[in-house]
Amino acid sequence: MKSDSGLVAKIPTGLVGAAGEHFVMFQLYRRGLMVGQPPQGVADVDLLVLDEKADIVKSIQVKARSKGADGGWHMKAKHEKLKNPRLWFVFVDMEPAEPICYVMPSSVVAEIVYLSHRIWLELPGVNGRPHVDSDIRRIRPKYQFEIPGFPDGWMDQYRERWDLLLS
Repeated sequence: MKSDSGLVAKIPTGLVGAAGEHFVMFQLYRRGLMVGQPPQGVADVDLLVLDEKADIVKSIQVKARSKGADGGWHMKAKHEKLKNPRLWFVFVDMEPAEPICYVMPSSVVAEIVYLSHRIWLELPGVNGRPHVDSDIRRIRPKYQFEIPGFPDGWMDQYRERWDLLLS
């Protein structure tokens, strides 16, 4: 279904990831950075940022979303351990008319994914039952519980911070 602007109102779920990666590539190109996609099957990396000699200087994992009541992105247990100064995450919110990107170092992502999941496990679930641990995690701009060091709006400091990839 097309909107009045002629654009598709909602991106089909199967295309969200690819759309997010291409949007991030566009954002990097327009800032003068060389970027490429690694071969299929490279774990934990969607894009490679290259310097003028074509040396890889940053690896990026793109997480894109187009719907969801909590405004968050799906993560996994492995993201709690992915800490590398060269690895960055770009969280793309495709829901607004103009996508919004949050550019974050992997160390920050690992910390919030770890802390939020541990706190969630300690809280009571439906009818006071304990939550059951699984591989699923969520990263959100706002949590329904307090996380030390990550107040509401904590992601705003990373909104459109493409400059962080230049250092």
